[in-house]
Amino acid sequence: MPPTAATSAASIAFRPIRAGNVFEECVERLLQSVTLGLVEPGEKLPAERDLAARLGVGRQTVREAIRELAAAGWLQSRRGRHGGTFVLDRAATSSTRCPPAPVEPSRAELDDVLVLRRVLEVGAASAAAAADVPTADCQALQGLLAGCRRAEPARYRSADSRLHLAIAAMAGSPSLTAAVADVRTRVNLLLDAIPLLERNITHSNTQHAKVVRAVVRRHPAEAAAAMDEHLAGSAALLRGFLG
Repeated sequence: MPPTAATSAASIAFRPIRAGNVFEECVERLLQSVTLGLVEPGEKLPAERDLAARLGVGRQTVREAIRELAAAGWLQSRRGRHGGTFVLDRAATSSTRCPPAPVEPSRAELDDVLVLRRVLEVGAASAAAAADVPTADCQALQGLLAGCRRAEPARYRSADSRLHLAIAAMAGSPSLTAAVADVRTRVNLLLDAIPLLERNITHSNTQHAKVVRAVVRRHPAEAAAAMDEHLAGSAALLRGFLG
């Protein structure tokens, strides 16, 4: 079965690493797969051999990156027949291990990430709606939308990230999907520093539905407008709490 946009988005964190700071970028990619919810708490990362091949690095580099993230409370390595490297539930362990550091961006830093996100994601929504989207991608996108609606508050931002990345992947540009993943990682760090508001979740889900509907019906202008409205709401909250 060919991969859908949802599975393509899920693999974006494991794209090949550029030469240079190989260990540091390996840690970043593994952490991105977790913070964006591409691999959820309780799920297992690909095997070390597979990760090394996909990232284009040596197994020792992958092993050392996993060891460091395990020590920091993000991952857990288990031995045995059903062993492997599993993502820990940070919501359950943050009170005793490595609570997130407070984020205090400058106004310039906040504006930088929000402008970049708007340019990338509004464009991605328009491109996704203009693409010749397979039925399987549309069905997967509807499933991710339903996942947002079902998500518990502690899991909502992961579900939200997966939906946004899938929309970007439907545009058909791996470079665009990677850029959206990178900016979403930055945005999630900011979102983690502000309260998760129940009314905002309800509003976001309504806006998500408008974006998905426009993408599935292949209405680029409508998709762009719906995404722009959605991102403006998140930007207003971030500027209100952090700006």
